Amino acid sequence: MSQKELEEKIIQNYQGEEKMMILVFAQWCINHNLNPEEIYLRAYPGQAKNQALQEAIDLTVTKEEAGDVPDQTLLGVLSMFGNDDLAFVVMEEMKKMKKDVKP
Repeated sequence: MSQKELEEKIIQNYQGEEKMMILVFAQWCINHNLNPEEIYLRAYPGQAKNQALQEAIDLTVTKEEAGDVPDQTLLGVLSMFGNDDLAFVVMEEMKKMKKDVKP
């Protein structure tokens, strides 16, 4: 395998993993009755519509059909890809949810 082929393979793997991270985020939002696009725009208000996010939203299922996406899993994958701003907004939502659950 040439250097160029290796670089292309690494890029493809990264892009595939990034799409999985976006899908995990979108499904977590759906599972918690949140709009993934609204959450994303709060983190990145200057960005135009995110095509990868839209594709991920199209792949989500209802929360009844979905498996649980643990909060720490979502925060871990966001951190792995350097999405600190998005992780911050997600943590704010997690705090709100915990307040709503308190007796």
